[in-house]
Amino acid sequence: MTRIGLLSDTHGYLHPSIFTHFAECEEVWHAGDIGSVEVADQLEAFKPFRAVYGNIDGGPLRRRYPEDLHFTCEGVKVYLTHIGGYPGKYPARIKQAFEVEHPGLFICGHSHILKVMPDPIYQLLHINPGACGREGFHKISTLVRFSLAEGRVKDLEVIELGLRGRM
Repeated sequence: MTRIGLLSDTHGYLHPSIFTHFAECEEVWHAGDIGSVEVADQLEAFKPFRAVYGNIDGGPLRRRYPEDLHFTCEGVKVYLTHIGGYPGKYPARIKQAFEVEHPGLFICGHSHILKVMPDPIYQLLHINPGACGREGFHKISTLVRFSLAEGRVKDLEVIELGLRGRM
Protein backbone atom coordinates (compact mmCIF):
# COMPACT_ATOMS: atom_id res chain seq x y z
CA MET A 1 0.00 0.00 0.00
CA THR A 2 1.22 3.49 -0.87
CA ARG A 3 -0.21 6.61 0.76
CA ILE A 4 -0.38 9.64 -1.59
CA GLY A 5 -0.65 13.35 -0.83
CA LEU A 6 -2.17 15.17 -3.80
CA LEU A 7 -2.20 18.91 -4.41
CA SER A 8 -2.53 21.37 -7.26
CA ASP A 9 -2.41 25.05 -8.09
CA THR A 10 -0.03 26.17 -5.37
CA HIS A 11 0.88 29.20 -7.50
CA GLY A 12 4.16 29.68 -5.64
CA TYR A 13 2.77 29.29 -2.11
CA LEU A 14 2.90 26.29 0.24
CA HIS A 15 0.57 26.43 3.22
CA PRO A 16 2.68 25.32 6.22
CA SER A 17 0.18 22.64 7.28
CA ILE A 18 0.71 20.73 4.00
CA PHE A 19 3.78 19.13 5.55
CA THR A 20 1.75 17.96 8.56
CA HIS A 21 -1.13 16.63 6.46
CA PHE A 22 1.28 14.73 4.20
CA ALA A 23 3.67 13.54 6.94
CA GLU A 24 2.47 9.93 6.76
CA CYS A 25 2.33 9.85 2.95
CA GLU A 26 4.99 7.95 1.01
CA GLU A 27 4.71 10.19 -2.06
CA VAL A 28 3.48 13.68 -2.95
CA TRP A 29 1.93 14.36 -6.38
CA HIS A 30 1.34 17.84 -7.83
CA ALA A 31 -1.15 18.42 -10.67
CA GLY A 32 0.47 21.60 -12.01
CA ASP A 33 0.64 25.36 -11.58
CA ILE A 34 3.44 24.85 -9.09
CA GLY A 35 4.35 28.51 -9.47
CA SER A 36 8.00 28.53 -8.42
CA VAL A 37 11.11 26.41 -8.38
CA GLU A 38 11.30 27.02 -4.61
CA VAL A 39 7.95 25.27 -4.05
CA ALA A 40 9.10 22.32 -6.17
CA ASP A 41 12.41 22.16 -4.27
CA GLN A 42 10.62 22.12 -0.90
CA LEU A 43 8.28 19.32 -1.96
CA GLU A 44 11.09 17.28 -3.54
CA ALA A 45 13.12 17.59 -0.32
CA PHE A 46 10.09 16.49 1.75
CA LYS A 47 8.98 13.25 0.01
CA PRO A 48 9.36 11.38 -3.28
CA PHE A 49 7.65 13.80 -5.66
CA ARG A 50 5.84 13.46 -8.99
CA ALA A 51 4.60 16.55 -10.82
CA VAL A 52 3.48 18.03 -14.11
CA TYR A 53 3.80 21.62 -15.17
CA GLY A 54 0.78 23.89 -15.45
CA ASN A 55 -0.12 26.83 -17.66
CA ILE A 56 1.43 29.42 -15.30
CA ASP A 57 4.70 27.51 -14.90
CA GLY A 58 7.66 29.05 -16.70
CA GLY A 59 10.65 27.54 -18.48
CA PRO A 60 12.54 26.15 -15.47
CA LEU A 61 9.52 24.12 -14.28
CA ARG A 62 8.59 23.08 -17.83
CA ARG A 63 12.09 21.72 -18.33
CA ARG A 64 11.94 19.90 -15.01
CA TYR A 65 8.48 18.31 -15.29
CA PRO A 66 6.42 16.97 -18.21
CA GLU A 67 2.99 18.11 -19.36
CA ASP A 68 1.62 14.58 -18.93
CA LEU A 69 2.80 11.83 -16.64
CA HIS A 70 1.75 8.19 -17.09
CA PHE A 71 2.85 5.59 -14.53
CA THR A 72 1.64 2.62 -12.51
CA CYS A 73 1.58 2.63 -8.70
CA GLU A 74 0.35 -0.36 -6.65
CA GLY A 75 -1.32 -1.84 -9.73
CA VAL A 76 -3.19 1.38 -10.64
CA LYS A 77 -2.46 3.01 -14.00
CA VAL A 78 -2.27 6.76 -13.32
CA TYR A 79 -2.52 9.67 -15.75
CA LEU A 80 -1.51 13.04 -14.26
CA THR A 81 -1.82 16.33 -16.16
CA HIS A 82 -2.79 19.93 -15.41
CA ILE A 83 -5.56 20.86 -17.85
CA GLY A 84 -7.76 17.81 -18.22
CA GLY A 85 -11.43 18.64 -17.94
CA TYR A 86 -13.76 16.23 -16.17
CA PRO A 87 -16.12 13.37 -17.05
CA GLY A 88 -18.22 14.32 -20.06
CA LYS A 89 -16.05 17.42 -20.71
CA TYR A 90 -12.57 16.15 -21.61
CA PRO A 91 -10.48 17.88 -24.29
CA ALA A 92 -9.71 15.78 -27.38
CA ARG A 93 -6.07 15.18 -26.39
CA ILE A 94 -7.17 13.69 -23.05
CA LYS A 95 -9.69 11.38 -24.72
CA GLN A 96 -7.00 10.23 -27.15
CA ALA A 97 -4.63 9.48 -24.26
CA PHE A 98 -7.39 7.51 -22.49
CA GLU A 99 -7.82 5.34 -25.60
CA VAL A 100 -4.08 4.54 -25.63
CA GLU A 101 -3.20 4.43 -21.92
CA HIS A 102 -6.46 3.15 -20.32
CA PRO A 103 -5.76 4.68 -16.87
CA GLY A 104 -7.71 3.66 -13.80
CA LEU A 105 -6.99 7.00 -12.12
CA PHE A 106 -7.02 10.37 -13.90
CA ILE A 107 -5.75 13.40 -11.98
CA CYS A 108 -5.76 17.01 -13.13
CA GLY A 109 -5.86 20.51 -11.67
CA HIS A 110 -6.36 23.92 -13.31
CA SER A 111 -10.03 24.59 -12.52
CA HIS A 112 -9.45 25.22 -8.78
CA ILE A 113 -12.61 23.13 -8.29
CA LEU A 114 -12.37 20.05 -6.09
CA LYS A 115 -13.88 17.02 -7.83
CA VAL A 116 -13.74 13.31 -7.07
CA MET A 117 -15.99 11.35 -9.38
CA PRO A 118 -16.11 8.07 -11.25
CA ASP A 119 -16.17 8.08 -15.03
CA PRO A 120 -18.15 5.02 -16.15
CA ILE A 121 -17.43 5.67 -19.84
CA TYR A 122 -13.64 5.44 -19.45
CA GLN A 123 -13.84 3.22 -16.35
CA LEU A 124 -11.63 5.43 -14.21
CA LEU A 125 -11.70 7.60 -11.12
CA HIS A 126 -11.29 11.32 -11.81
CA ILE A 127 -9.67 13.48 -9.11
CA ASN A 128 -9.07 17.22 -9.13
CA PRO A 129 -7.73 18.19 -5.69
CA GLY A 130 -8.87 21.80 -6.07
CA ALA A 131 -6.34 24.53 -5.32
CA CYS A 132 -4.19 25.10 -2.25
CA GLY A 133 -2.41 28.31 -3.22
CA ARG A 134 -3.44 31.87 -2.45
CA GLU A 135 -4.16 32.87 -6.07
CA GLY A 136 -7.44 32.19 -7.85
CA PHE A 137 -11.15 32.34 -7.28
CA HIS A 138 -11.50 29.33 -4.95
CA LYS A 139 -12.78 30.21 -1.49
CA ILE A 140 -11.41 27.19 0.41
CA SER A 141 -7.92 25.75 -0.12
CA THR A 142 -7.99 21.96 -0.46
CA LEU A 143 -5.76 18.89 -0.65
CA VAL A 144 -6.55 15.22 -1.20
CA ARG A 145 -4.98 12.24 0.52
CA PHE A 146 -5.54 8.59 -0.46
CA SER A 147 -3.99 5.15 -0.60
CA LEU A 148 -3.31 2.90 -3.55
CA ALA A 149 -3.38 -0.82 -2.87
CA GLU A 150 -4.18 -3.97 -4.81
CA GLY A 151 -5.09 -2.01 -7.95
CA ARG A 152 -7.57 0.28 -6.16
CA VAL A 153 -7.89 3.75 -4.67
CA LYS A 154 -8.72 3.49 -0.96
CA ASP A 155 -9.21 5.71 2.09
CA LEU A 156 -9.64 8.93 0.10
CA GLU A 157 -9.83 12.07 2.23
CA VAL A 158 -10.45 15.68 1.32
CA ILE A 159 -8.54 18.14 3.51
CA GLU A 160 -9.65 21.75 3.86
CA LEU A 161 -6.85 24.16 4.74
CA GLY A 162 -9.21 27.06 5.36
CA LEU A 163 -10.06 30.26 3.53
CA ARG A 164 -7.79 31.23 0.65
CA GLY A 165 -5.72 34.30 1.41
CA ARG A 166 -4.58 36.99 -0.98
CA MET A 167 -0.97 37.90 -1.74
